[in-house]
Amino acid sequence: MNSSVGHSFQLLKKYCEAEQFKGWDPYDGLNSKVFRALPLKHWDLARLAWIQGFKRSPVNFRKVLLVPKEYNAKGVGLFLSGYCNIYKLAQNGDTRFGSTEVILKQITTLSELLLQLQNKDYSGACWGYNFDWQARRLFLFPKNTPTVVATTFCASALMDAYEVTGNHSYLNTALSSADFMLKDLNRTRCEGGFILSYSPLKGNDTVYNASLLGAKLLSRCYHYTRNEEYKSTAAEIVNAACHGQAEDGSWVYGLLPVQSWIDSFHTGYNLEAIAFYQQYCEDKSFHGNLKKGTEFYLSNFFLPDGMPKYYHDKIYPIDIHCPGQLWVTLHVLGIWENNKQLADKVLAWTLEYMQDKKGYFYYQLKKRASSRISYMRWSNGFMFHALSCYLLNTLENEK
Repeated sequence: MNSSVGHSFQLLKKYCEAEQFKGWDPYDGLNSKVFRALPLKHWDLARLAWIQGFKRSPVNFRKVLLVPKEYNAKGVGLFLSGYCNIYKLAQNGDTRFGSTEVILKQITTLSELLLQLQNKDYSGACWGYNFDWQARRLFLFPKNTPTVVATTFCASALMDAYEVTGNHSYLNTALSSADFMLKDLNRTRCEGGFILSYSPLKGNDTVYNASLLGAKLLSRCYHYTRNEEYKSTAAEIVNAACHGQAEDGSWVYGLLPVQSWIDSFHTGYNLEAIAFYQQYCEDKSFHGNLKKGTEFYLSNFFLPDGMPKYYHDKIYPIDIHCPGQLWVTLHVLGIWENNKQLADKVLAWTLEYMQDKKGYFYYQLKKRASSRISYMRWSNGFMFHALSCYLLNTLENEK
């Protein structure tokens, strides 16, 4: 299995480096130069229909409709964290993916790129997406609007890069993102604390996983600074999420009636964030919630043959995030060895059914018309980081 994942990762790495980490995204339809030349661009419903058409279509119309391949900051962050992981492999003698010198050069390049991509119009470092995004509730997120999700992935990657390179500019930029979290994001009060908003704009203020990602970043910032406000704010966010956890250990996506589904990879996000809080804030108050949530996650989202499920009660669509988040979650929670058989089965299934011969990974498999389009952030960046976690755990458990 180690040789299989090594070959798979090598193919993916070669593909992404050849593309220079630029690519398309499931939600980048409004970047179409054709659409931007039409009067339809001013209508909410037209923008929503256009985005959803691109996202749902198994056929990729982006080239003919003039959607350029671009950098996505979150995608760059995922690649950067992945390179930091394989740097550790190289330090331990596994140079299949490059020497420490070669990987270090890539880490520096991606770190500098992230610094360039940040949005500097807010209280601290923050990042958004490289496209306008029309939400289903008919509000528009303009291009580069910072989000708690993108900012957490990017700032966390810069912290990873700091730990490899010792470059304080990476750490200082990442730490400044705490000011964005505390000063620019909205808070929805609920039992136990509050839910942090998705962005500084109104809308998407009731999503558990996005809020918990903010707590994850604040926890890492506390680790470096010992700023008690970071810890107490993260504690309120985690406490609110744990109050919202169901008795069986599950979480719905958010508080609104239209956010009542329970899915695989967002559950993994929640567990990962609580584990980060527990580790970096040195507080085990929520250990019971973490344990109960982990049991639900491992018991409800994977079939015996390794096929991942999107929902706890439904398989399709099988999104590439569903298998990938498993390896990240096991890695962060430190429970890899006890779940290695599951990790291997899911890996074997994913490599067989969701990786193209060219190296990239497919977006979603459905019962009928699957989407095998290559998306740089959603599929390839995510799997680059996820597979690097798999490889790193394999190394650590062989010692």
